[in-house]
Amino acid sequence: MEKYIIYAITFLYSIGGLVTFAGFFPTMKDLWKGKPSANIHTYIIWGATTFVTSLYAIFVVKDLLFSLVINLQLAACIIVLILRLRLKVRNLKNPSK
Repeated sequence: MEKYIIYAITFLYSIGGLVTFAGFFPTMKDLWKGKPSANIHTYIIWGATTFVTSLYAIFVVKDLLFSLVINLQLAACIIVLILRLRLKVRNLKNPSK
């Protein structure tokens, strides 16, 4: 019985990682359309802490699922940060928009 509970928790954890990644999509969409909906400083902090967590997952915990989930989150943070910086540079070059 305990084995099935562990499988269920593992499955839910992996689904949770996908849901978390998908949760970034509205922000990515807003940024792509030119709406500055993400705070640059927040995503720098989240990206840095998620990067450290990624290193921890890879080198200390050595758990593939944990590494995949945290790296999905890291990728989402980086994508949002890149899109937000892109929008900031675009607005600096063309302040009328």
